[in-house]
Amino acid sequence: MTDKKIPRADLPHDARPDTLAVRVGLPRSQWGENSEALFLTSSFVHPDAATAAARFANEEEAFVYSRFSNPTVMMLERRLAAMEGMQACVATASGMGAITLLGLSLLQAGDHVVCSQSLFGSTIVLFAREFAKFGISTTFVSQTDVDAWRKAIRPETKLLFAETPSNPLTEVCDLRALATIAHEHGALLAVDNCFCTPALQRPVDFGADLVIHSGTKYLDGQGRVIAGAVCGAEQLLEEKFVPVMRSTGITLSPFNAWVVLKGLETLSIRMRAQSASALELAQWLQQQPQVERVFYPGLASHPQHTLAMAQQSGCGGAVVSFIVRGAEQGGADLARRQAFHVIDSTRLCSITANLGDTKTSITHPASTSHGRLKEEQRQAAGITQGLIRLAVGLEDVRDLQIDLERGLASLGT
Repeated sequence: MTDKKIPRADLPHDARPDTLAVRVGLPRSQWGENSEALFLTSSFVHPDAATAAARFANEEEAFVYSRFSNPTVMMLERRLAAMEGMQACVATASGMGAITLLGLSLLQAGDHVVCSQSLFGSTIVLFAREFAKFGISTTFVSQTDVDAWRKAIRPETKLLFAETPSNPLTEVCDLRALATIAHEHGALLAVDNCFCTPALQRPVDFGADLVIHSGTKYLDGQGRVIAGAVCGAEQLLEEKFVPVMRSTGITLSPFNAWVVLKGLETLSIRMRAQSASALELAQWLQQQPQVERVFYPGLASHPQHTLAMAQQSGCGGAVVSFIVRGAEQGGADLARRQAFHVIDSTRLCSITANLGDTKTSITHPASTSHGRLKEEQRQAAGITQGLIRLAVGLEDVRDLQIDLERGLASLGT
């Protein structure tokens, strides 16, 4: 969040995104450090009791307690907000923590949410089960059907929530259309920007009100820490989000904030390199006789390719999913066995459901990231037993091809 007690790092002009990623949010202490300082402290000392009272009452701006105010966390918040083109940011303990904070800050009993059915599995569970306990109802609709979003609106609808591209089928929603629908009905549009990050896509440019991040993924970029964030208008975050964050402790630690800060400095370079590798790998997968279908927005065959290129700076991102040929026709058990065979045959790819790492990961979404969903929920989202998801890292693409070919070739044609 903004903080007047520490001067902002002045930039000589309206800096471009790559400069923002390196320079914003770097207030130097008396020691003049060039790298962001790491403030590992739980609390902050006040000169006298009267000042402490004023600070706790928000009558004087100062750092009070690291559960809700810390210099290192503040630096990350300022930088990410600037990169997203937003006024402010609240950093959280995880990406799911950010979505939880979103719900607790904006919704109450009787409210309604329209949500894409093509979300990360835990996000679907959070809206469908956990928020429902508090009288908040959610309607899940097709990610790409704008009319379905419009028809799902009710008088009590307060929020539209989408993740684009989606996990794991990389479906792309029309952000401008969804923002228009939300605003026509007095609702807000929140967008999970995990797959693209501001290096490729800024949802605010298309009318989104709030942007959600799992900093665990590409923002960190090396699989080191868990982190999350919500970016939006300063008044909205100050009035609605900060009080909830302060009371609940959905807080990012200073150390994790510092790690993500350093990750942001190389975000653009990594995202573009990984996207280029993902496109090359997706094109190669399309040519393999053992592959039924490839899901990747950078391919001309992707149903939302044109929209994706317009929203994502001409890049497809770094996540590629594919279905093994013949797996679905043979039934769910065969599809699962074949998918497991391809995954288990790899030697280079990391078998993990995390993504956004410099190391390529491979996973079976139906039994990992979306394993807690009911079968009908998976079917509605297109998560079949034969689906495999790759999150492409920074290895040489030729080595990744060799690694995947080992399992594909042994399936035959």
